[in-house]
Amino acid sequence: MPSAPAPEETAGAFAVGRDGDAVPAALRGAILAIGNFDGVHRGHRALIEIAIREGRARRAPAAVLTFEPHPRKFFAPDKPLFRLTPEPAKLAVFRKLGLDGAFVRRFDAGLAGTSAAAFVERLLGQELGASGVVVGHDFHFGRGRQGTPALLEALCREKGWACVIVPPVTSGGASISSGAVRAALERGDIAGANALLGHRWFVQGEVRHGDKRGRTLSFPTANIRLSDECGLRHGIYAVRAAVAPGEVYGGVASFGRRPTFDNGAPLLEVHLFDFAGDLYGRSLDVEFVDWIRAEERFASAEALVARMNEDARLARIMLAEVPVCSLQSLIG
Repeated sequence: MPSAPAPEETAGAFAVGRDGDAVPAALRGAILAIGNFDGVHRGHRALIEIAIREGRARRAPAAVLTFEPHPRKFFAPDKPLFRLTPEPAKLAVFRKLGLDGAFVRRFDAGLAGTSAAAFVERLLGQELGASGVVVGHDFHFGRGRQGTPALLEALCREKGWACVIVPPVTSGGASISSGAVRAALERGDIAGANALLGHRWFVQGEVRHGDKRGRTLSFPTANIRLSDECGLRHGIYAVRAAVAPGEVYGGVASFGRRPTFDNGAPLLEVHLFDFAGDLYGRSLDVEFVDWIRAEERFASAEALVARMNEDARLARIMLAEVPVCSLQSLIG
């Protein structure tokens, strides 16, 4: 597969069309890569790269069609779902990959009950005005998942549309999937997750006031509350954070319950190296570079500080071994 365009090659406008919106002029007649794209991993990127290639060959825009909320949340609302890329993060990655835009469609009872034929005729054709589609080998659509890749090819052929079915993208003999990325993050296997993603996994969040304990320990932190469904393993990580476009700092982060002090709700606490300033109320993009250790309880604050100093030393070594440039939204 061709590699994704470099960020400097993707400076054009990025259009987003939602339910009820007219199709943006920049997306009329688009080649659509279709899927949930949670994580926008290397398998997803294969679809996107082909959509871009097909669009350029046909002088048509390239876009994605994705769905919110994730269909699993619709079908099993009480079952936790560790989202790798909530919608804002997903759109940020799409923009970086050089797409012309994205269609975001609400996944609800109406969409779930749409027949396979109507999915193509009404949604893709009448509403979105597509001129072609790119999907994965396991893509199913329409009521009861009755639509198969073979049926999609046949329906597209009738309409004179391009249709590309992409074979699985594998790593170590196994298909790359969002589930595999989630499992790696749940183990704290940051290197493994990032290898499957093709970029470093990142989170976005607003810096909130905390108990200021980090300041008393000489390790001030930016505190970010992640989703209750975040399945990242509790532990200490080497990270980088973008505090503004082009302003990136290395750091060390703890994600967990702070067992030495309060064993409270999970919190991401990021200590940025060589940074001075007030981040309260600002949004940070934090990418995870490597795993350092599991969360643990210390007998005293002094013992914790000694370990934190060692964590910071290890994080600096890890960060020095990897380039700053990444795909994620502000870094790169």
